[in-house]
This record gives sequence, C-alpha cells and structure tokens, in this order.
Amino acid sequence: MQIDLTGRVALVTGAAQGIAQAIALQLKACGAEVQVADIDGDRAESFARAHGLACHIFDIADRHAAQGAVTAALERTGGRLHILVNGAGGVRGQVGRPIESITEADWSAVFDANIHGAFWMAQACAPAMQSAGWGRMIHISSGAGLRPSLTGIQAYTAAKHALVGLAKQLSQDLGPYGITSNAIAPGFVLSNPSTQLQWESYGAEGQQRLMQSIHTRRLGTAQDIASTAAFLASDHAAWVSGQVISVDGGRS
Repeated sequence: MQIDLTGRVALVTGAAQGIAQAIALQLKACGAEVQVADIDGDRAESFARAHGLACHIFDIADRHAAQGAVTAALERTGGRLHILVNGAGGVRGQVGRPIESITEADWSAVFDANIHGAFWMAQACAPAMQSAGWGRMIHISSGAGLRPSLTGIQAYTAAKHALVGLAKQLSQDLGPYGITSNAIAPGFVLSNPSTQLQWESYGAEGQQRLMQSIHTRRLGTAQDIASTAAFLASDHAAWVSGQVISVDGGRS
C-alpha cells in the first residue's frame, strides 16, 4: 500500500518533540504540505527550520490564538487545509499523586493541553475542510484514554478519555461533509523527556513487568504512531471514522 498525500495540506500541533514531530515528517514524506505548531517556540522553530516547514507558535488552549494560527496557516495555502493532527498534550511536568493533593491549577493545566486545545483546533479547522468536502482529523490520545494511566495522573487519564469521546463526536458531526475523525491510542513510547523520566521511575523490575505485558516485547517508537497517522490521513482510510486505534504492541 502506497500512501500519497500530494496536494494535501496538514497542520500538526505539539511538534516541538516526539510523536508529533515524527508524524509531521511522515506526512511530508508522503507528499503533504506540512505546517507545525507548538507553544515551545525554540524547539518547534528549530525543528521547522531543519525540515523546511512553516511554524506557528501559540497556546492551543487559547481559543483566539488557535483561530488566529489557523487563519495564518490558511493564508499561506490559499485557504487549503485538509489534515489536522492534534498532537499537543502531555502531563505538563506532573507526576502521579494522591487525589487530595491535586489543585485546580494542576487539573486545568492538563485539560488545557490535552482536550480544550484539541477542540479549539478542530473548531478552527472545520470550515476549510467543510468547504473542500474532504478532511482528516487525527487526535493523539493514549492508552490512558482507554484505561487507567501508567502515569497515575488523574487529570491525564480523564482528559485522554475525553479526547476519544471528542473524536467520536466530531466523526458524527463532520462525517456528512467528507471529514473523518479518529483517535490513536499509543502504548508506551519513549518520545520525550517526560516519558523518559517515567520509564526510569519504574526501576528494573517495573520496566521488566511493563515489557512482559506487551505482546511484541518492545516499547513503541514515534514512527510506529506516525505510520498509523499517515494511513488515517490517506484515501485508504476514507471509511474509517469515529474509531480509536490502539498502537501498543498488543498490550491492550
């Protein structure tokens, strides 16, 4: 199966690191015109310059900033935007703690990064896709969107579950316009400093237990997720919508 995205325009959020970077590069390799976005200006711009990509720096949790960035992206392409990858998210530097110690700010920060921003981006991108009669929305959730999280972070589990629900709702709402919406639920992928710290925190015994729970007996890579995203972005996945696809080596 050859995936050809020539003529498609993609916007990938969270591209300062890890999985979103791999997705941006995979979509570009398949022929798409790719723009990237992140709140981390230095790393996102460095990545974009290295690979010849347009870059937008903003906080996706800010609805007006998200709308402004999408408007700027559309201006670069004459109003064309076909693929949105909601790759921004993460734990925002938090670790698992007892429920009584979680503050409102802790809870809100994780929801802002993982679900609020995803909705604002989908809202901003939908009109261009509706006008084109073709669109792909791909939301990077997590195994934590299907079961309790290995991180132990209550807000992260709840937000990633919410992202799966959003993907399904957008599928119903936007499907009549030729737009599909799907979520990817990655297993454990060493793709950024947070996941590296999480891996190290398990110690040798914990790492071994995790490896034994994965059918393929290996951790995932960012490329494993990027390959699935490219498929969902393509015409081959035209009748795949409202789904959450686990890419976790069989752990689920």
